[in-house]
Amino acid sequence: MPDRSRGPEERGPRRSGGLVDDFLQESAKRTGRPARRPRPLSAATAGSTGLRLIRELTGRDPEGVTLVKPVEDGWVVDVEVVEDRRIPSSGDILALYEAELDMGGDLLSYRRISRYRRGSGAS
Repeated sequence: MPDRSRGPEERGPRRSGGLVDDFLQESAKRTGRPARRPRPLSAATAGSTGLRLIRELTGRDPEGVTLVKPVEDGWVVDVEVVEDRRIPSSGDILALYEAELDMGGDLLSYRRISRYRRGSGAS
């Protein structure tokens, strides 16, 4: 809670790093335990998060995660998606999508990298 005992000019500049920091500070005050930021994602969690996000964004059925790679400030996750189902399934059109996640699992960007017929491999 903000300090209401002093006027705005006496409170000084806001030094918070954002909503998460505000929440952590308030939680620490209530519980008496030190505030801790959430831990960064593991590779497995980054992969499943990327898969879920690509499914939600494209509305298409993912085949699976093909890459999970740590980068400077997060993760890159590649997901193979069925773009067009055909009969027989060997004629399916697949696409490879790349999602960039920050260390907390929030989506920074995504894009379709390639599109190809099942069995021909990504090019």
